[in-house]
Amino acid sequence: MRERAGGRSRRFHSLRAKLTLVNVALLALGIVAATAVSLIGMRHYLLENVDAELTSSRTSLQRTGLTLRQIESLSELGIALDKLSPGPHSTDSGASSLPRNETVFVAVDRAGEPITVGTLRPTARQRDLASAVDDPKALATADEPHDVTVHGDPYRAVGARLADGTTVLLATSTANVQTGIHKALRLDITLGTGLLTLLAVLTMIGVSHRMRPLEDMVETASAIADGDLARRVPPHHDTALEVEQLRLALNSMLHQVETAFETRERSAAQLRRFVADASHELRTPLAAIRGYLQLYDKGMLRDPAERTRALGRVHAEADRMSRLVDELLTLARLDQGPELRLRNVDLSRLVREAADDLRVQQPDRPVQVAADGALLVRADESGLRQVLGNLLANVRTHTPQDAPVSVSLERVDGTVRLCVADEGPGLDEDDAARIFDRFFRAGGGAGSGLGLAIVQGVVSAHGGEVSVRTAPGAGVRVTVVLPGGGGPVGPAVAEGIPLGEGLPVGEGSGSGGPVGKGPGSGATTSEPVRSSRAATTGTPRSRPTDTARR
Repeated sequence: MRERAGGRSRRFHSLRAKLTLVNVALLALGIVAATAVSLIGMRHYLLENVDAELTSSRTSLQRTGLTLRQIESLSELGIALDKLSPGPHSTDSGASSLPRNETVFVAVDRAGEPITVGTLRPTARQRDLASAVDDPKALATADEPHDVTVHGDPYRAVGARLADGTTVLLATSTANVQTGIHKALRLDITLGTGLLTLLAVLTMIGVSHRMRPLEDMVETASAIADGDLARRVPPHHDTALEVEQLRLALNSMLHQVETAFETRERSAAQLRRFVADASHELRTPLAAIRGYLQLYDKGMLRDPAERTRALGRVHAEADRMSRLVDELLTLARLDQGPELRLRNVDLSRLVREAADDLRVQQPDRPVQVAADGALLVRADESGLRQVLGNLLANVRTHTPQDAPVSVSLERVDGTVRLCVADEGPGLDEDDAARIFDRFFRAGGGAGSGLGLAIVQGVVSAHGGEVSVRTAPGAGVRVTVVLPGGGGPVGPAVAEGIPLGEGLPVGEGSGSGGPVGKGPGSGATTSEPVRSSRAATTGTPRSRPTDTARR
């Protein structure tokens, strides 16, 4: 019962009900005003006709110059004619019940008392008329008829002076005027009520139709609140401009909400996967260190060689954790907005130095470098060293030691293009699509799986792009494109921690797969190139580093 009462109250206070009530009230006010104006005009018109007849009768009476004696003679003649031919013109004592719309004629003396005309004595209505007029002489000289009440009935009366000085009074009942006005009022009320009811129904239908888009918005918002994020407000062909603008704005907002929700869910999933992978990567060396320490505590490492070997493993696992933490720290800095120490850097020199390091580490690997002369870029030197070190570390880790590798550097259309290509086993499309994912290692290979994520983060911080061309058995070709202008290309500070500080360049930062593995960068022979800024469909993608930030 309370819910039903509450529902009725809400319906009464709804916008539809308020608009309908306001429109009905305005319509009712208009009908009342129109009825009042029409009735006032009707009364004024009818009274003007009555006054015109009275004034015309008075004027005719005065122009004829009749005396009271002549009027008496005419009255006697009329009585005789009535007796000879009785009819509707009879003027006997039945005159006391004259119709209300007839004119009453009475002659009065100086005292205002009615005078007998011929053999006709004054009737009760004539006496009432004479007594109703306070000053017959003043009425005879007045220009306009006056309102008088004769035996409870309304009359309009005028006075006239005969040729012999006798004052006569002429009065016409206006009861018929009042009756007509009352009938017109009842008719107007009946018609007005019906018209108002019809207009109220039409108004309610029209308001309900116009409110339908708003109801759709409420229904859509409720559906979205229940989890249907793909729901949108449907269009209406005859919607008002303002409501259509509101619908478009609401749909745009709902699209943004859906996109933001999907992005949040995707980021949350990536963050959970990132935390799980990081925990797993840290748990492995920690378990090894704990195991060796437990063996040492229990005195099970009695052989000096075993102790030396155990301590070596502890140091190795500690170094592994240190490198992993450094890489995570670098990614965290990239997520927070890197502090780049921008200056003019000879990228050719960095390429040659990185190639020399690779030759020293793997003397049997053919290394070809195409980076003669100086090629200056405005960049953070430590960050570029880290990019080169990670790319070549992947080549060193995930390709045979005798697999050739080439490093080329050139300036193209105002940009600097760095290419690292190997002739290793390459990647399939699925692995290539995840190459820049954090902790991703193709085939469960070695490394932390963070190297190429760092490469992408550093390159993106410089305003550049990373793309990959690969196919199974065809090797991997990674292309880094950096802005070649002399001005700043990204956030720069005079002082700060360089991107690569605290992380040995090229050590332990491999992605666990051949160079160039990452989301949106994998390619086959049918679709050879993927960019680190684009998903496999070719649409822009967010930086993977956004995962840790969220």
